[in-house]
Amino acid sequence: MTSQVKKEGEMLKVEYVRNGKNQILGTKTSGFANGETVVRDRDGKILGHSNSKFGNTRDSNGRITSRNQADTDSLFDW
Repeated sequence: MTSQVKKEGEMLKVEYVRNGKNQILGTKTSGFANGETVVRDRDGKILGHSNSKFGNTRDSNGRITSRNQADTDSLFDW
């Protein structure tokens, strides 16, 4: 197991995802040292994650849902 150290001052970024009625569907948290973005629903349950380094998106069971593109929006039930 390797640990990755972030530079001082770098923080995680949380982006709220909303529908057309301005209701919160969930969040996307990015800024992890390994290039991951974690997607959660409005209750905090992990829907999946994407990796910008490898360009893929996986659901909460680890199955690939998008290849060649880190498409976190595909994990939300619009």
